[in-house]
Amino acid sequence: MNTTEQAPLKQKPSKFSIKNIFVPDYENYEGVRKINIYVMRLFFALMFVFVATDSWTVILTHEGAWDPTRAVAWCTWAAYSTLALLGMFHTLRMLPIMLFMIFYKGLWLAVVAYPLWSAGTLKGSPAEEMAYMFSGIIIPILFVPWKYVFKKYILFETKKK
Repeated sequence: MNTTEQAPLKQKPSKFSIKNIFVPDYENYEGVRKINIYVMRLFFALMFVFVATDSWTVILTHEGAWDPTRAVAWCTWAAYSTLALLGMFHTLRMLPIMLFMIFYKGLWLAVVAYPLWSAGTLKGSPAEEMAYMFSGIIIPILFVPWKYVFKKYILFETKKK
């Protein structure tokens, strides 16, 4: 073979297949299925796009003195959405942000929406639209890797070296 010719590079066969996204990935995601990672990344992206847009716009365009309680709320949402951006790239490390979302939305649905719904007064109330938006938490609940959460955050299991 002359020096200007190079042997063809052998490419690794692609590991992506529909079947592979449903099996635990021990090499990249500590045994979490890729489908869980992809859906959580989608939710992190949605959190970032929608919450960051609103919260940072309010913060950056606000004029005058802030009401302290409203300022805390807007600053919390700005921080939350900014951390969601990190979750798109470090999904398992930022999983507590996803758990926070599930917890606050679930809590709100239980203490605000459910009593209104059970009394037949949710429809037409100021809480109706938010109740519909928050009911979407069923998707992240289904895709959070609960076995991983239990091991990491309840049992405090660490990686084996």
